[in-house]
Amino acid sequence: MIRFWQHITLRNRFFWWLGGLIILYTVSFFIPFLYPVAIVAMLFFAALTLVDAALLFIVKQPLSVSRRLPQVMSLHDENEVHLHITGRFPAGLRLRIIDELPQQLQKRDLELQYRLPARTSRELTYHLRPLERGAYHFGKVHIFISYLFGLAERKVSIDLEDMVKVYPSVMQMKKFELYTIRRIAHFQGMKKMRRIGHSYEFDQIKQYVPGDDVRSLNWKATGRSASLMVNHYEDEKAQQVYCLIDKSRTMKTPFDGLSLMDYAINTSLVISNIAVRKEDKAGIITFASKVNTVLRADRHAGQMRKILELLYNEKAIPEESSFEHLYYQVRRHVHVRSLLFLYTNFESYYAIERALSVLRKLNKLHLLVVVFFENEEINRYGDQDAGNTESVYLTTFAKRFTLEKQLIMQELNKYGIQTIITSPSDLTIHTINKYLELKSRGLA
Repeated sequence: MIRFWQHITLRNRFFWWLGGLIILYTVSFFIPFLYPVAIVAMLFFAALTLVDAALLFIVKQPLSVSRRLPQVMSLHDENEVHLHITGRFPAGLRLRIIDELPQQLQKRDLELQYRLPARTSRELTYHLRPLERGAYHFGKVHIFISYLFGLAERKVSIDLEDMVKVYPSVMQMKKFELYTIRRIAHFQGMKKMRRIGHSYEFDQIKQYVPGDDVRSLNWKATGRSASLMVNHYEDEKAQQVYCLIDKSRTMKTPFDGLSLMDYAINTSLVISNIAVRKEDKAGIITFASKVNTVLRADRHAGQMRKILELLYNEKAIPEESSFEHLYYQVRRHVHVRSLLFLYTNFESYYAIERALSVLRKLNKLHLLVVVFFENEEINRYGDQDAGNTESVYLTTFAKRFTLEKQLIMQELNKYGIQTIITSPSDLTIHTINKYLELKSRGLA
């Protein structure tokens, strides 16, 4: 009997009816002929509730439930979780389902409601959007079932402890892979770049057609064939592409639930995958006050797995970034001219002045692309109309901050350093565009 009451809860409908009966009972003190009616109604209601609760136990195990998780979850994407429910009850049930979610999600309001027909199986789906990398542990599934009058519920708890790892955005990696090679033009925000320079690998000699680069004319072949012939080149293969990720305190700034470092990690995964697909070599270097991890560039079959595991384990470090130490380690580990994507964030002109000498040295040895971020909230604030003296001051400060970012970009460009300044949400698209642009121009 004790166990019976432990698994029974009363629904809101029960308390609504009980409230009505209490009102009827109160009124009966002033209208005496209602008193017997109130007593009979109260007894009938109590019997109805007991019958409703007892009927829920006519089947010992009314339900079986299984949870199906993806093999890995993708950071900052909508991931599907499936609950497969099989009913063994001889009649239809009303279900209220509560799944114990990982504590990282901080989600306590997930409740699924469903009507399950008699002796049938159904699959319910809900979505989760994780904002942290790491191991996520799921707990029990609690199902509250009600039947007939819907006054009482039976609680059924099923132990379905599961663990799934949340990796950098694998979904985003696959999504952008589909639109990269020769099909970039079909994706919003991307454009196909016309080849305007030479790569280093000769492809073939073809007859000249209008639009070909006249600097590629092959005069010897032209003399032999009596028609203009040009050399055609293809992208250099097996070039090294490194993503240099700043893990210092400047990259902990949040945007839409993720830190700037997480956006850089997601984009590094996408760029590395595209580089490997284009037969380049991809590598990763992370740093703060010193270089923490170095994964040498390669393109073998297991390289993307190594990159994924490395990025999965990276954590932000509350330190200042040391570009001098980064330069020393790049000189030590990267021995051939490579394409370097440096993900960092310069908040002031003073910050770029400190780092500029080192960045210029890096750019002499390699093709350096400095990627840093706009502050969208400050940009929006600067676009607002000022209504009083205080708002004039704040708006002016916001515009100055935005202008300073543009000055940083101009200073880098002055010394021949490639730059990308972007909002975090557009980081991946702009970085892919830059990579393909450099490849098409024969600079990378």
